Amino acid sequence: MARISLTPRPSLLFRVTQWYSRRVYGKVLDPARALAHNPRVLWTDLRFEQSVAKWKTLDADLKALAVMASAASIGCSWCMDFGHWESRRHGMDVRKLQDVPMWRDSDVYAPLERDVMEYAEAMTANPPQVEDELAKRLLAALGEAAFVELTAIVAVENLRSRMNTALGLTSQGFKDNCEIPAPPRSTAA
Repeated sequence: MARISLTPRPSLLFRVTQWYSRRVYGKVLDPARALAHNPRVLWTDLRFEQSVAKWKTLDADLKALAVMASAASIGCSWCMDFGHWESRRHGMDVRKLQDVPMWRDSDVYAPLERDVMEYAEAMTANPPQVEDELAKRLLAALGEAAFVELTAIVAVENLRSRMNTALGLTSQGFKDNCEIPAPPRSTAA
């Protein structure tokens, strides 16, 4: 249950956002409804997301896996729901999308994909736990520009997931089922 009303005052900005959202996604996105309570925040978020959408150096599937691994680590069911739908809509293998929360136990990922998801989880940890060896492997495989984009998109997804989770936003029904399994218990003493 959302912690904020999803029926903000119908400002001109929000009405335009509703129109665009329905046209592109078939429904009004709950994060937009929540942010519309503060039009400056909504406007800034819309401009920011338009800029992020123009990043094209990193392979789209690797980007999607990084975003979803980060969202799964945080536990943002809204982000998992939307991310699954959006990635599937762009042709990503559904099995890869479904296995993100348990990627370590899945056999559908290539070594680079595993490194990307490990990096996303390590960046998302609090405090971040990125190891030099992993960063070196990714830098060698991706190059500097794509590595910077990977780092930035994981940071962006942390912003999205943490904000959506704090606002109490949950799955909006883009995917039939977007449950996030509980993370495995740490065996460290």
